[in-house]
Amino acid sequence: MMTMVEELSIDLGMDSTTPSAAATTPSHLDGAMEEIEIETSEERYEKLLRRARTEDLTEVSGIGCLYQSGVDRLGRPVVVFCGKWFPAHNLDLEKAMLYLIYLLDPIVKGDYVIAYFHTLTSSNNYPSLHWLRDVYSILPYKYKKNLKAFYIVHPTFWTKMMTWWFTTFMAPAIKAKVHSLPGVEHLYAAISKEQLEIPAYITEYDMTINGLHYFQPDAQTSPAS
Repeated sequence: MMTMVEELSIDLGMDSTTPSAAATTPSHLDGAMEEIEIETSEERYEKLLRRARTEDLTEVSGIGCLYQSGVDRLGRPVVVFCGKWFPAHNLDLEKAMLYLIYLLDPIVKGDYVIAYFHTLTSSNNYPSLHWLRDVYSILPYKYKKNLKAFYIVHPTFWTKMMTWWFTTFMAPAIKAKVHSLPGVEHLYAAISKEQLEIPAYITEYDMTINGLHYFQPDAQTSPAS
């Protein structure tokens, strides 16, 4: 006995076994549509760079946790990051990333170094590893290639462990460029004191734990090349 569905299909000139239009869409068209929607990492970075140049980022720039401070002994720009002044849990981290891009994009076209001061930081200053991974994945190759040294001053056990984990599993390209230093004066081997502008709390803390003139850079080390 013919069912009502089969009768209706015959009346409309259709075969009841004919697949729907959605099912007959060529697979290569589906792939093309997916390809069109994919955004490359370069395109994503350029989009963020345009935002960084146009959006109001005073919320981050006014904190003063990230800035350029002169050049090292090889003439390379020095970027300073003060961990204590980074309110990771009370800050728009997307704007923080935009400000990072805004500041560093013109600098990373050539060789540069970073001095990160972990002095007197607390858990409130630590961004999540997820955010750090996102930032690292967004930044183009020139950021990693032209970074010649990443100095971590006043590291803690936590800092050393997290640095090892991050550079081993997430950022192996910069692992050999990371240097943990127990005091500010160790930096003078690579950056002259006159070029290094840092907050007073860092030098005060340094003198408290290390005393005065505990390191003679010219006699012991040379700047990282």
